[in-house]
Amino acid sequence: MEDAKDVKILVVEDESIIALNIKKKLKSFGYTVPAMATTGEEAIKMAEITFPDLILMDVRLKGDMDGIQTAEEIRKKFDIPIIFLTAYSDDKVLERAKKTEPYGYIVKPFKANDLKSNIEIALYRFGMGRKENVE
Repeated sequence: MEDAKDVKILVVEDESIIALNIKKKLKSFGYTVPAMATTGEEAIKMAEITFPDLILMDVRLKGDMDGIQTAEEIRKKFDIPIIFLTAYSDDKVLERAKKTEPYGYIVKPFKANDLKSNIEIALYRFGMGRKENVE
């Protein structure tokens, strides 16, 4: 598995204070945060520019697209695992989110350890999937 410092994580969160806290936590784990986005359109653009190893995506975003629609678009265009971070955990949201095949779904507020373990599992699962496609 890659070293944490080589892992780039794009943070897509419409609340700037929360986004900065997440960025700080990620950096404390040794990850790199090449960009942050507050809208779906911005997230797609940043994914294209920075090609992150993983995206942490809030379900609620500013602009016309929510996090689930954004995840669908990113999934169509790029091969990047997504973990949803959300305060919304109702069944309707969860059903929509599942269709985008996320690598995780974390309900806010979350503990730092939950974030770290979800990221590590997602990166591992994604890496294993790639390995199987090569063999």
